[in-house]
Amino acid sequence: MKSRYNELLLKFVSIQSNSMSNKLHEGKTFNKINYANKQLINNEFSNCIFIDCDFTKSNFSNIDFIDCEFESCNFSLTVFKHSGLKDIHFKDCKIVGVDFSSCNDFLFAVKFTDCTLDYATFHSKSMKNSVFTNTILKEVDFSEVNLTQAVFKNCDLTRTIFDRSVLDKADFSSAVNFDINPERNRLKKAVFSSSGLIGLLSKYDLVVKD
Repeated sequence: MKSRYNELLLKFVSIQSNSMSNKLHEGKTFNKINYANKQLINNEFSNCIFIDCDFTKSNFSNIDFIDCEFESCNFSLTVFKHSGLKDIHFKDCKIVGVDFSSCNDFLFAVKFTDCTLDYATFHSKSMKNSVFTNTILKEVDFSEVNLTQAVFKNCDLTRTIFDRSVLDKADFSSAVNFDINPERNRLKKAVFSSSGLIGLLSKYDLVVKD
């Protein structure tokens, strides 16, 4: 009996550890999956939810995520080369050093809420209408990114790079610590608070008094 129990237990553990190894996943919830330092091949996730999962240094190259939500997950140095991120919502996630510029351009759409998004790269992506809420974006690279009508609500943009970026109608009214050169970026009808205007003037070495 004990032998049979151990056999079933090992089988259950095997199923759990390989629960993300199938090819197509629809409408599934993955809770507390530890997939650090692992690689998935030729998978597709549609309408899936990931909660409290560890994807540190995971390799998600060539994987499609469609209409998925990640909550309280760790994406430190996760690889998304040639991956599809289509209508993805990251909530309360730690996302450090991720190169989103290597993702597929087709239908690329991401949203971040209450995240730490440090040292990420979005170089040359089209991110119209993207929304960043209560998110820390330290030293993020938005060079040559189209952020038309993007919203940075209560975001910290310390040392974040905007260079040859399209920021038309983008909302920075509640963002802090940004440094944007108006001569190097498009800013038609972009929205700033009066206190935030200093972030547009740093290159001129001006002294601004209240």
